[in-house]
Amino acid sequence: MKRLLSLTLFSILCAVATYADSDFARYFRDATLRLDYTFTGDSLHQQAALDEVIRQPGTWCGRRHHLDSFPTQGYAQLTLTDSLTGRLIYCHSFATLFQEWTGTEEAARRSRSFQNVVLIPEPRRSVVVSLTLRDFRDSIVCTYTHPLNPADILIRRAPASTAPVRTLISSGTPEECIDITFVAEGYTKKEMKKFYREAREATEALFSYEPFRSYRSRFNVRAVGCPSAESGVSVPRNADWRNTALSAHFDTFYSDRYLTTLHLKDLHDVLAGIPTEHIIILANTSTYGGGGIYNFYNLAATGHKYFLPVVVHEFGHSFAALADEYAYDDQYTEYFYPDREPWEANLTTLVDFPSKWADLVGTVDPVCGPVGTVEGGGYQSKGVWRPCADCRMRTNTCADFCPVCRRELLRLIRFYTE
Repeated sequence: MKRLLSLTLFSILCAVATYADSDFARYFRDATLRLDYTFTGDSLHQQAALDEVIRQPGTWCGRRHHLDSFPTQGYAQLTLTDSLTGRLIYCHSFATLFQEWTGTEEAARRSRSFQNVVLIPEPRRSVVVSLTLRDFRDSIVCTYTHPLNPADILIRRAPASTAPVRTLISSGTPEECIDITFVAEGYTKKEMKKFYREAREATEALFSYEPFRSYRSRFNVRAVGCPSAESGVSVPRNADWRNTALSAHFDTFYSDRYLTTLHLKDLHDVLAGIPTEHIIILANTSTYGGGGIYNFYNLAATGHKYFLPVVVHEFGHSFAALADEYAYDDQYTEYFYPDREPWEANLTTLVDFPSKWADLVGTVDPVCGPVGTVEGGGYQSKGVWRPCADCRMRTNTCADFCPVCRRELLRLIRFYTE
């Protein structure tokens, strides 16, 4: 019942009539506010608190339409409501490392805190900000609401980033296009040529896949060369700690190949004033690993043979919230349960399969094979089904996204640009 109620609420919020760019100008300035939050808790109790509001240099580069609709559900949702009229004027969904951590064995033993940053268009007048966090059963576990007055004298103005920026794809203004930014991690000043070369290689790899290839003209891509004091990234299991720009490290949640940074404030300081909607961090290391979190960031190691397919795979996570389609069966916590339908587009528990890809069953993809229900996905070999035998979200050797993943990627490209 809780699942049905949450889906109904989500459907109602998404069904509110979207409004035109003229309404963006009515409610928002062409500017960006950065909301810094702290998420804290353990596996049973989670809390959120506002740390700081920062006025970013430059303009707002996010979407100016579909403002009152979520791109997809996500594990976290943020809304802005106009204080004067009570109208819902902005919706954003994402996922976080904190929420993922709450499903680990460590979270059953102790509390921790995590940084999180959300960028919003600057409202013209006071709004109410509401933040909701959900668990893996899709139950709401934390709600946090606070007022936001853009005239507040304690909103600090951030300095513009001094990191050098190179344009890799220029298709239009930030208002017109989706803005992807590559960020250097673990590259010294002497290694910046290597970073820019690898950023360009990753760009061409991403846009060799559909639907990105056909919609290349809707993207801008930049590379930000922030130097690190030391080359490489930290590998804690080897007692190898490096002084790098973003403090990224392997062994996140004690998983060898999980490469992340917990320093979200440092990351967004580096990007201040640079039009950015989707972040890809390139880590200068030959150790295999990476990570991608929906509307959070994508982080990939560049020095191994699967660098390029991993970047594309992780972008499937960070851009479109596509789930992993492989199985481990050694997870501390299950992410998908037999009594609820995953909100991720490329997995099903068959609870409500008609809402997923039933219309594509029988389609035969030349790379991924026939579309149907193949058991195994979301780290579980049983009880979760994926669309095809193989997909870019399953293995590093698959040469394409399956039709279901391609459709979701295309839906979001259109959501952001039409």
